[in-house]
Amino acid sequence: MRIGIDLGGTKIEAVVMSAQGEIVLRRRIPSPAENYIRIVDAIVDLVATLEGELGAACQIGIGTPGAPSLGTGLMKNCNSTEMNNKPLLRDLEQRLGREIRMANDANCFALSEAIDGAGRHGASVFGVILGTGVGGGLVIDQRLQIGRNAIGGEWGHIPMPRVSERRSCYCGQYDCVETYLCGGGLLRTARQYLPDLHDSRELASLAEAGHLEAQSVLRTYSQQLASALAIVVNIVDPDVIVLGGGVSNISALYDTLPELMSAAVFGNDYRTDILPARYGDSSGVRGAAWLWPAM
Repeated sequence: MRIGIDLGGTKIEAVVMSAQGEIVLRRRIPSPAENYIRIVDAIVDLVATLEGELGAACQIGIGTPGAPSLGTGLMKNCNSTEMNNKPLLRDLEQRLGREIRMANDANCFALSEAIDGAGRHGASVFGVILGTGVGGGLVIDQRLQIGRNAIGGEWGHIPMPRVSERRSCYCGQYDCVETYLCGGGLLRTARQYLPDLHDSRELASLAEAGHLEAQSVLRTYSQQLASALAIVVNIVDPDVIVLGGGVSNISALYDTLPELMSAAVFGNDYRTDILPARYGDSSGVRGAAWLWPAM
């Protein structure tokens, strides 16, 4: 048995998963994201609760909104900024008295979908999160490609090609892919034409009903997504791309992206499947559990 923990900005979810991928226990609590010590305490308490119910100690994998630096061990690149420059992995290993495996939440998502999700038939899988932020993870032969700088797959912080406005990113750069393709980035674009729009689901509903401005916004978003993904395809050329996060639930994306990708990639001969995640919001926590023995 292994425990997977998904440490998010608003919630912490934990599961106990069998070696066959069956979820045995599941717990979810609000995340005290503004207080580092309380985050550590909450994770320790969750592990104690699950192991108490199970009656056995487990291997533990954790997905985080950032990653431990391979040089210092301190957290970096967390959009939940309270965790940056904190020794989260070391603190949890000391409190729980065992080795813990930790990876970026997008890496966990990609790993889950590569092992037994939508990308399970591909040797190379690029997993994409289009949600509050934009993340990515690359899995080859069911092994995460974390990289020398622990930023493998972080395509959300490359420059968006061919932009007409300047958008600042929390990472300190401008015009990152994330600032256009995350849920908030999509709404920022859409509200230039639909100022009363509430969320991406409403945008998708309007477009499906024939609203011309909503359809135009989604077309622009699809073109931006295709341009950004084409960079990944030109470098890595994965067998499968799996989309997750709230924006990935817009079904129209899967109709328009193949044609747009064909026009964007080198040689205009595009064959990579683009699929919605099999496990949806559960992919991250499942992938955290799959860090044993997948890393």
